[in-house]
Amino acid sequence: MKNIIEFKDVNKNYDQKKALQDINLQIREGEIFVLVGPSGSGKTTSLKMINGLIPVTSGEILFKGKDIHEYDLQKMRWQMGYVLQQIALFPNMTVKENIELIPSMLKWSKEDMKDLASNLLQEVGLSPEKYLKRYPKELSGGEQQRVGIIRAIASKPDIILMDEPFSALDPISRESLQNLVLDIHKNLQTTIVFVTHNMQEALLLADRIAIMRDGQIIQCDTPENISDNPANDFVRDFFKETHRDEDGKETILQFLANRPMLAANIDDKAPRININSKMIDVFSLLSKNVIVNIEDNGKNIASLSQDLVFKYLSEK
Repeated sequence: MKNIIEFKDVNKNYDQKKALQDINLQIREGEIFVLVGPSGSGKTTSLKMINGLIPVTSGEILFKGKDIHEYDLQKMRWQMGYVLQQIALFPNMTVKENIELIPSMLKWSKEDMKDLASNLLQEVGLSPEKYLKRYPKELSGGEQQRVGIIRAIASKPDIILMDEPFSALDPISRESLQNLVLDIHKNLQTTIVFVTHNMQEALLLADRIAIMRDGQIIQCDTPENISDNPANDFVRDFFKETHRDEDGKETILQFLANRPMLAANIDDKAPRININSKMIDVFSLLSKNVIVNIEDNGKNIASLSQDLVFKYLSEK
C-alpha cells in the first residue's frame, strides 16, 4: 500500500517553544489514521501542516510522493477535504450551494453536478426536499456537521482531514456521525486523517493510531498492538481512559432516577434494553432509533426518546 502522506524529520517552533519535534510518520492510501493526545500535544498542528495552513520550521511533508511546497497550494487543497470542530459552512449560502462550492470552483460540468447535493444528502440521512434550500442557521449542530462532511467529500478528494469534528456534539449525534465516517470510508475508500483527544473515538475509527505528547509521537501502531504492547506508562494510562461523558457511565436506572422528566411513552415496536444497562448503550441505540424501551424482568416499564434525551444533552 502506497503512502499518501509522509512526514520526514518535521519540526515546528513558535519563538523558543517547540510545538513539534522530529516527527516522522507515514499515512497510507485508503486508511483511517488517527492522531490522538491531550491538549497541546501537537496533533492539530500536524494536521494543519498537511494542507499548508501551518508552515514547517524544518523537515519536509510529502503528498503523493512530492513535497507540498512543490504544489500550487490552492490546487493541492482542492485535493484535500477539510472538516473542523467549528462548523465552517458559509452562512449566506444554502445547503445546496455549500455542498456544490468546491465542484463548481473546479468547473465540474452540469452533468456531473446534476443531483450531486441531493444524492449526498440522501447518503447521510437528510431529505433533499427538506434541506437543500435551508441555510446553516436553520440546522442543528449535528445536521450542520453532516453537511460539512458531505461538502468535504463532494469533490471526491484524495484525502479528508478532520480536526476534532465531533467534540462539541452530544453523545447521540457524535456516535451517529462516527458511524457515518466509517460508512463513508467503507464506500469510498478515501484516506482520512482524524484528530481527537478521545481515545475511545480513536479506537472506534482507526486503522492506525499515532499517540502524541508534547510535540512528539510516543507510539504509532494499530489499536490492537497499542493495547497489547503500550510503549510506556503514558500510553498505557491514556489507553485505559474511556473519555466517555459522565452520563454515559450511569446505568439507565440511575439516569432516570435523577431525571424522571425524560421518560417517554412506551412504544411496543421499539427496541428494548435492560434497565441496568449503561446509558452509553442507550446513546448507541438512540443514534439509530427514535424510541428505546426500558425493560425490567422482561416487561417494558418506560422508554427514552431521541428528542427528549437529545434536548437534555444539548442544554447541559
